[in-house]
Parts: sequence; C-alpha cells; structure tokens
Amino acid sequence: MARIKTSLCGIELDNPIIPASGTFGYGYEFADLYDIDILGSLSFKTTTLESRFGNPTPRIAETSSGMLNAIGLQNPGVDKVIREELPKLRSCFHKPIMANISGFSIEEYQEVAGRLDKEEQIAFIEVNVSCPNVSGGGIHFGSDPQMARKVTEAIKEVTSKPILIKLSPNVTDIVSIAKACEEGGADGLSLINTLIGMRIDIRKRRPILANKTGGLSGPAIFPVAVRMVYQVAKAVNIPIVGLGGISCAQDVVEMMLAGASAVEVGAANFADPFVCKKIIEDLPHLLDELGVEDIREIIGGALNG
Repeated sequence: MARIKTSLCGIELDNPIIPASGTFGYGYEFADLYDIDILGSLSFKTTTLESRFGNPTPRIAETSSGMLNAIGLQNPGVDKVIREELPKLRSCFHKPIMANISGFSIEEYQEVAGRLDKEEQIAFIEVNVSCPNVSGGGIHFGSDPQMARKVTEAIKEVTSKPILIKLSPNVTDIVSIAKACEEGGADGLSLINTLIGMRIDIRKRRPILANKTGGLSGPAIFPVAVRMVYQVAKAVNIPIVGLGGISCAQDVVEMMLAGASAVEVGAANFADPFVCKKIIEDLPHLLDELGVEDIREIIGGALNG
C-alpha cells in the first residue's frame, strides 16, 4: 500500500515496520504464523564473529510493563549464519534485510561486517554498540563518542552497504554520541536499545537474573525512547529508526512524529507474535482518522512543536 511506504537510507520499504533484533530470531521462525513478506524489513538476531552460548540462566524476568533480558548475544557465529540461517530466511522473505552485528574489538566488527557485505539480500548493517549484557564489547563502544566514531569509521571501510549505529540509552548525553556517529560516516541511527534494570527475588533475597542486571524493554521505556529520538532527530541529518516499547499503530505514528523514518518492534513480539502484522494492517485506518494521505508526511512532524 503506497500510503504507508517509507524510505531508509535511500532504500524504499513497503512500510515502516521492522521486527527488532533479538525478538524475531532469523525471521523464518515466524513464517509459519503469517506471511512475513508483509514486513518492511527485519533485523535478525545479533551476530558476532564466533559463536556465543550467551549468559547463564535464568536470563529472562518479567516486569509489570515489560521484561528484562540478559541473553548475552547468543548466536551461532557469522559463518554459520551465512551458511545456514540466511538461506532459510531467503526462502520466506524477499525484501531488504537488516543484519545486526556486534563485536569485542573494532577488528571483530570489521570482520563480521565485511563477511556480511557479500550477501546480496542484506541491505543494511545495524551495528550494535549498545548491548548492556556483555563484557568487553557492545556498550563499551557506544558509551563514548570517540569510540563510537572509530567503530563507525572502521565499518565504513569494509562495506558499501548503509550502516545504522544502534545507540544505548544508558549514557549521559545520547546526542553527542549520535553526532559522533554521523561525523564518522553513519548512514543512519537506531535508538534506543534497552535500559539497564534489575529484579530481586524477595524470598531468595538475590537477583532473579543470573547476570544480576538485564536490559529492560517493553512499554515502560516508550516515553524514554520517544524523548531520545526527538532529541537526536533535532541534532543530526541522517535517518533514524525508532524503537523501544512500540506495540501498536499509535506508537508508530508518535515515534515517527518524533523524527523516525521507520520503527522496530521488539518485546511486543513475545507478548503477541502477530503484533507486527496487526500494526501494518492498522496503520492505514489510523492515517485515515488523522487525515494523513502519506505516512512520510508525518516524519519529524513534532520537531518544531
């Protein structure tokens, strides 16, 4: 449907809905539930150079308005993803794919990006410098503007595909980090990743998660995400993918008014595996209510308000 088309880094998407990395597997797992080709794109599970088992269990904890996770970037490693996971995804999804990557050194980021650059269907590389649940990588690169810029510059050297840096909310000044990424050559930004949180078992008197802390996602963080997208959109001139607590069409419109060109739906996929499908179906009706002919009209619509 033309009225809900959008574009991201110069690539047209049929709609702005993208399942967020870590909440949709490698995509094909959901293909038995509905035709995932209706999605705008999808960001598959964070991929690292070597396979990772992830953190010890328990690593999921519910909250009253979301969830905590401390998965720890569990994945089979980039070579196995290319060899086994991407062919399965291609069999049921025929649109631009977003590859989410992470590393424990700049060289690792480069190596993973370079290998995925050769995969034709991968249209974007989303660079995770914001995972709060691993040591020695991830958020280490995303909490300092200079480090974020160095990672961005290094990845730009090895790929011709648009790169989007996924930013952490667990920083004092997200705008300075966003601007550093833009200066380093980022083609876009994704924000926000999860907020660091904790739950304690009152009977055992110890943290519920084996990792002690985890990343908080879900509706609780939506207002924080909207605020940060709004602030960053006023400061940079590259497109933004907004995420953090989105669960309905109204949330999508609000996030796009704050400055996002597309959105990612994360924790809501666990509560309702059909949520992305429902949002795509609901968007045209909501646009009718709002008197909007083309969804692109609303991008950044609140920035001067």
